[in-house]
Amino acid sequence: MQSIDRAMGVIKILVDKAAEDGMAITELSNECDLPVSSMHRVLKSMSQHGMIQQDPKTKRYNLGNIWLEYGLHMYDTMDYTSKIRPELVRLTDETEESVYLSQPMGSESLIIERIDNEKHAIRVYDKLGSRIPMHIGAANKAMLAHMPTAEVKKILNQYVSKEQQPAFWDLLEAIKQRGCAISHGERTEGTVGIGAPILNHFGQVQGAVSVGVVSYNLTEERLKFLTGSVRETGRRISAKLGYSEVQERRYRK
Repeated sequence: MQSIDRAMGVIKILVDKAAEDGMAITELSNECDLPVSSMHRVLKSMSQHGMIQQDPKTKRYNLGNIWLEYGLHMYDTMDYTSKIRPELVRLTDETEESVYLSQPMGSESLIIERIDNEKHAIRVYDKLGSRIPMHIGAANKAMLAHMPTAEVKKILNQYVSKEQQPAFWDLLEAIKQRGCAISHGERTEGTVGIGAPILNHFGQVQGAVSVGVVSYNLTEERLKFLTGSVRETGRRISAKLGYSEVQERRYRK
């Protein structure tokens, strides 16, 4: 069990540093609070199983390609129909609003699912396959708030001026603490978006669930209800994908 815990700790750290240039054995040793000799044995065993790889020039470690293979396999075999879609349908029925599922794609997000609600004559409508810059909208900000710092920096440097970045970082921290994001008319005037992150087994951002509503006659009570419903749906889907807040805290130690 101790070896598994140590290996999972290394994986979690490398996932958080995925956008960087890997980590040296001394850095991993410090992060995991292990002697270099012990870390060397752990890394050697993980390398043999393809879980990590070492750059022959820099000698720095990063995740192995096997995770891409496993990820593609899981994506292909995971039963989204039974695990995720029912939660989106439940949220649509509960809120009587259209619900969206987004996925990060580099510096943009992609809308990969939409469950429509026909009860409102006027409703927010975004096309499937739409690409949205990651700094815009509730769903995207909810994802950004839970991404590794280095990855967020790259995105903000691309879209947000240096002068505006401190305030944006404060906003992301507030979103992370609240568990969801709220946007007002960022893509379409007169609308409000509410988004919550979806996290996988490693605490890594898998996507976001969101609703878009017309702001006309939107009361504070209604907004509070929608926020709670979206946040709870994000938690339920994350749990179905293996995410555990207790496990996340354990890996961060």
